[in-house]
Amino acid sequence: MNDLPNQVSTNTFIMGKSILIIDDDLYIVNLLDNFFKKEGYSTHTLSKGKPALQLLQKKEFDVVLCDIRLPDIDGTELLQQIRHINPDIVVIMMTAYAEIKVAVESIKAGAFDYITKPIHPDNISNIVKNALKRKTGQRDDIEYDFIAGNSARMQEVIGQSKLVAPTDMAVLIQGETGSGKEYIARLIHNHSQRKSKKFVAIDCGAIPKELAASELFGHVKGAFTGAVSNKKGYFEQAKDGTIFMDEIGNLSYETQVKLLRAIQQKVITRVGDTQPIEIDVRIISATNSNLTEQAREGSFREDLYHRINEFILEIPPLRERDEDIMLFAHHFLKQACKELNKEVDRFDPAVESAFYAYHWYGNLREMRNVIKRSVLIAKDKVITTDCLPKEIKPKSESSPISYDNPLSELSLRVAAQQAERSIIENALKKARYNKSEAARILKIDRKTLYNKIKELGMEM
Repeated sequence: MNDLPNQVSTNTFIMGKSILIIDDDLYIVNLLDNFFKKEGYSTHTLSKGKPALQLLQKKEFDVVLCDIRLPDIDGTELLQQIRHINPDIVVIMMTAYAEIKVAVESIKAGAFDYITKPIHPDNISNIVKNALKRKTGQRDDIEYDFIAGNSARMQEVIGQSKLVAPTDMAVLIQGETGSGKEYIARLIHNHSQRKSKKFVAIDCGAIPKELAASELFGHVKGAFTGAVSNKKGYFEQAKDGTIFMDEIGNLSYETQVKLLRAIQQKVITRVGDTQPIEIDVRIISATNSNLTEQAREGSFREDLYHRINEFILEIPPLRERDEDIMLFAHHFLKQACKELNKEVDRFDPAVESAFYAYHWYGNLREMRNVIKRSVLIAKDKVITTDCLPKEIKPKSESSPISYDNPLSELSLRVAAQQAERSIIENALKKARYNKSEAARILKIDRKTLYNKIKELGMEM
């Protein structure tokens, strides 16, 4: 597997862009390698993660396509190490749909997006192009097109957002991954008195600990190895505007101390410098974890918590907004048809029923990906259950569990496991998938909960 030369292409945006493909499935590697070569990208392919890390130390790539399951290293661990080597690199994870929860976790860890197998090159191509546009500061109108929905809970969130927008109050947005926290932050900014200024979004979970101060507050030339010039941090970039700190609970304690000082004194200092710089920014934060619990445990500063939550907004997960599910589905259907140049115009009733029954671990992001994939493989103008990933398809009714047959698979042990699984799932939902809090709800220790999750095949 060798580097491929740049191909001549009429697409000037793609020309010169490089992609590293990491997967031990030779069929997928060759499929993507040939496809992106024809599109004009420069590619390099590897079957293992550790050689990829060595290569990334020497050579820069614009995009990394990485399988979550690799023979020598876990994909999510590889993602974190890639982000450590180069925080600006675009990483897109590839996964089987059964590992959707792991894929959602990869988004929290800094992946741009994920795509489920079987691989459809056209679909990945669109995601890569959107990622490169975002990286170069080009807004994608489809990506930022957002509808709130008709549910009473979401309408309340929108109303409260517009109410707090004209003030300078620090807002904390709580909600699961993929539920639309950044969209709400942008809505607040766009209805604020700072709307003519910059909106700077930061993924705190993707910032390596040792680079956090430099990324947030900037540095001067020579401050550390690799600091070859002065650099403005996110706070300076957001001058007089709004700074959105997504997954703020992932910041290290040391960085929290510096952030608290910046908020309290409205002053920052670049790394390696002693000259204070006055700042005037509005801070909107977001989290999918329980910051109150983290403050109680000591992993998140309580004084910082009170500084960032002058006003709290709670975004409900998609599964709790039944009246919005098909509204969003049709919205994403139109988007996908526009992106893929197809004319699919409706969902089979069985698909609608499956959508209502599904858990939607990744919320709006997952639904968007599911529908785009379904549109891509649809053979007619209607999306049928054949287009859906197997985890979303309606469960077969052809072989119902028998309670009368003493030799049935539903033994007492299996029944107990099913009951345990249901109880644990409910606790995780209540705890917004914070395992420490779920363990407290269940009145067991964290280690026991982890063992149970593994035993029952519920790894997330």
